[in-house]
Amino acid sequence: MDANLLHISYEGGILEDPSAEPEESMWLWSVSPEDAPDTATYIELEYLKGDVVAIDGKALSPAEVLAQLNTVGGANGIGRVDIVENRYVGMKARGCYETPGGTILLKGHRAIESITLDRELAHLKDELMPRYASLIYNGYWWSPERKALQALIDDSQENVNGKVRLKLYKGNVIVVGRESAADSLYDADIVTFEDDAGAYDQSDAGGFIKLNALRLKLASKLGRKLT
Repeated sequence: MDANLLHISYEGGILEDPSAEPEESMWLWSVSPEDAPDTATYIELEYLKGDVVAIDGKALSPAEVLAQLNTVGGANGIGRVDIVENRYVGMKARGCYETPGGTILLKGHRAIESITLDRELAHLKDELMPRYASLIYNGYWWSPERKALQALIDDSQENVNGKVRLKLYKGNVIVVGRESAADSLYDADIVTFEDDAGAYDQSDAGGFIKLNALRLKLASKLGRKLT
């Protein structure tokens, strides 16, 4: 067992058999989802430039944020994972992890980004996430490529400000609301299914749809089946 503020990892012993279920007594930070409370816990995370700076209106340091989320997440059965990893040295190894706070942070961060981050910037960030994670996993925190990726990521977070409301229930982290008074790109006047008073003209998409389908029409003319 190896523990730090972010997670606990468990390896060896019975876990070396990937078909064996770990004993319940192994888990130290979280209750099992079956034993979690029958009533959901609601929390509100406040973000500034992509970082959580307050929980339920109370300002906290990064370490305090993670410690509090570990506690409330663990109490609701959140953050257990059982995976077989591909080690850098070539072998596969099974490990179990408890990351209650990290699980909540990821879900909440995705939620606030969904209304504040530009579409293509969000897609680029998603493409880079596996690369960034691989660098850290393999011990390249101080590498120039990690630092370069970090600069891009930090820049992407300039407008990631607002609040996210989450419901924690029996191992699940459920987003129930997100808002950003100054930086939300979500415009209710445009996305409404009701009368938008001319804010968005669906006919504008006609030409785009035709052009986007042109290659499919050309292939169809040649009798090619797209399966």
